[in-house]
Amino acid sequence: MRKAYQFRIYPNKNQEVKLNSTLSTCRHLYNDALAQRKRQAELNNLCRSFDVCLWGKPEWITYRDQQNTLPGNKTNFQKEVFSQVLQNTLKRVDTSFKNFFNGFGYPRFQGRGRYNSFTYPQAGFRIEDGRIKLSKIGAIKIIQHREIEGKIKTCTIKKDIDQWYVMLSTEIEKPILPVETKQSIGIDVGLSSLLTMSNGSQIEPPEFLRSSEKKMAKEQIRLSRKKKGSHNRKKQGKIVARTHRTIRNQRKDFAHKTSRKLVDTYDKIVFEDLQVKNMMQNHHLAKSISDAGWYQLIQLTNYKAEYAGKIVEQVNARNTSQNCSQCGNPVPKKLSVRMHSCPFCGLVMDRDHNAAINILSRSKNTAGTAEIKACPSNLSIDTMKQEAPSLRAG
Repeated sequence: MRKAYQFRIYPNKNQEVKLNSTLSTCRHLYNDALAQRKRQAELNNLCRSFDVCLWGKPEWITYRDQQNTLPGNKTNFQKEVFSQVLQNTLKRVDTSFKNFFNGFGYPRFQGRGRYNSFTYPQAGFRIEDGRIKLSKIGAIKIIQHREIEGKIKTCTIKKDIDQWYVMLSTEIEKPILPVETKQSIGIDVGLSSLLTMSNGSQIEPPEFLRSSEKKMAKEQIRLSRKKKGSHNRKKQGKIVARTHRTIRNQRKDFAHKTSRKLVDTYDKIVFEDLQVKNMMQNHHLAKSISDAGWYQLIQLTNYKAEYAGKIVEQVNARNTSQNCSQCGNPVPKKLSVRMHSCPFCGLVMDRDHNAAINILSRSKNTAGTAEIKACPSNLSIDTMKQEAPSLRAG
């Protein structure tokens, strides 16, 4: 299985120039490769429109086509970048088109602020003596706050405003043995309570974005008053971006700690299979849904559970709030009605608690269910920074 690590790196001025130059070169290559594919697609569409192609049989440009032409057409800037990094850039273009054909949006050209990472997919990097050595760039100081498990397969360098990170993907060969399912839990995600368990316990949403809205609005107003293209506008833009980064890191930290508590406490965790993308189209709830970070939380729980040999399952969420968890009869209610009161069997409880029990019951195997147990005392989440302090060594 794969495992991911992220560490802060501290390039010197010369190394930072090379990192920024590599990003810029990769971004231009990405846009050029995308433009080439887009032109070919337009020609193919024109051929289909006239049912005949005057310039030959319509063809699709593939990753292999672009990769094969790269060595003989390198610019002076591209010659300063490790070859596999350039190849991976072309691979990103190919992946974006594959995603498009699978229902995602059409690939977009990348502006200077949007393309913020590049990848060494196989070679050209190694970690030695507190530094990560990158081909064509040099040995950069790294704060490695935990041991790396497994063989490193890929190395991605990412720029986050004024900070640099290395993200390592490793392959772990040892088998992960499944854990006996003794404790199972069903979880309903929501906005009034972030998580409601089938045992009745709840975790409240941290609302990082909502709590920072005033500060964010203040900084946005300051940005709007700066002259476009001015140095002061660039400085203020970085302040706004740092505020967004703080919120993003708080949300990620909370999701990491919450998912860790869930995986440590339960052997099987059952979520409802939510269509978050569709729910975000509700403009009244979109900001709250984004702030809640449901998708990230479920993804991290799934990742940690896989590594621990535990189970995460997602079940159909249809009518989990409407059906009675005790007798199974439908009890229609509006979203504003927060209590479930069944006229058939007399069950009265919080609607989210009722939904969580239904979610658990829809799982294939509910052995070791925990809905009637008390809330574990260790399930409270303390919002603390997960990363080790980013202190400069020496």
